[in-house]
Amino acid sequence: MENQTFDVVIIGGGPAGLNAALVLGRARKAVLVIDEGKPRNRVTHEAHGFLTRDGIQPGELRRIAREQITVYPSVIFADDKVVSAEGADGHFQISTASSQTYHSRKLLFTAGMKDRPLPVKGLAEVYGTSAFVCPYCDGWELRDQRLVVINKGTEAFHFAQLISGWTKRFTLCTNGPDELSDEQRQELLAHQVQVLDSPIKGIESVNGQVRQVVLEDGTTVPCEGIFFKPDLAAGSDLPKTLGCEVTETDMVVVDEFGKTTVPGVYSAGDAASRAHQAIMAASAGAFAAAALNNELNMEAWRQHG
Repeated sequence: MENQTFDVVIIGGGPAGLNAALVLGRARKAVLVIDEGKPRNRVTHEAHGFLTRDGIQPGELRRIAREQITVYPSVIFADDKVVSAEGADGHFQISTASSQTYHSRKLLFTAGMKDRPLPVKGLAEVYGTSAFVCPYCDGWELRDQRLVVINKGTEAFHFAQLISGWTKRFTLCTNGPDELSDEQRQELLAHQVQVLDSPIKGIESVNGQVRQVVLEDGTTVPCEGIFFKPDLAAGSDLPKTLGCEVTETDMVVVDEFGKTTVPGVYSAGDAASRAHQAIMAASAGAFAAAALNNELNMEAWRQHG
């Protein structure tokens, strides 16, 4: 396999990478999917909002996807971590942690994002069980419950408006200065949203189920769930190493087809989008795969014309 030059090497085996592999496999392209098996949603018990798979365990979704993709023999999987990528369009070389080297005409980065260490004591113990980041993914399960939102500033203000569609019983804990404008504070007050700016001392829980948030000023906020703003980093820094443009939040800059600013390099899913939902990642992966397939076909057409 090391001597083979793949049409596309996909770095990351989540919904975006797997759907891309499916599309490319059906297009008869030689594909290698490299995934280290540490998805960000591994702490989550269920994935939601994915048509026909609502409520499925993330690991089971990946298992089914791999099983279905094995029908297409030109797609190969490697459980490994890519540590370097170099070269140019048509001639990329990828090295892995297990000292394997692969060659590819094109690259597709779908490694997503990863959480930096969680900033609040006790948050790791409830993350994925009763503390979440996306109400579209987990708001239904916490409908009408007492919640704590951990966020600040304009993002917190807009999140308060959003979460109000699932429950009106929530408290905004900003874990320090709220960074809200006077108008935002007045609007939150008008909607009876309590804003507490004392730093958070810790989160008390039992078996992953949050019981209360304790502030440094002694205030306790009983709740059944938490939504918080995660601190994210790129799942792979290799696109940046290759010269791809990235935003200040480490998101890879792509066009509507998933093309980065470096020829032959594509990205899709959470790595290249702020919409961190499995079904959207899968859709972006499929779209990028179609663009990659078209590019490969056109190159072959011109070469043999």
